Amino acid sequence: MTLDQVRITWDRLNAAQDQQKSYANVCEKDLEIEVGVWVFLKLSPWKGVVCFGRRGKLSPRYIEPYEIMERIGPVAYRLALLEEIARVHNVFHISMLRKYIVDLSHLLETPNIKLREDLSYVEQPV
Repeated sequence: MTLDQVRITWDRLNAAQDQQKSYANVCEKDLEIEVGVWVFLKLSPWKGVVCFGRRGKLSPRYIEPYEIMERIGPVAYRLALLEEIARVHNVFHISMLRKYIVDLSHLLETPNIKLREDLSYVEQPV
């Protein structure tokens, strides 16, 4: 290769790199969550975790909201986890979190269930 061919190839590589960088930077956004905010926790990267008895495509991607206790670094947060998953380390990357927006329609009212002496009940459709 001559010096001119090397320069042309180098220029093409730089142009392609700049174009790819511009594509990647379009979707990039600065994420920051305040302490005390509630977030959903992404469950999919954990292999072998079965939540609510469902596997595969039907298993939930995010699990119940947890409160952020402190910010560890620019992209790491400590969560207040429940007892059921307390064996998991409680510091997570921001990409594993999704902000929980409080909506009263998410809350379901459960009717009072009257139990019999043998701890059974009559099931009625809602």
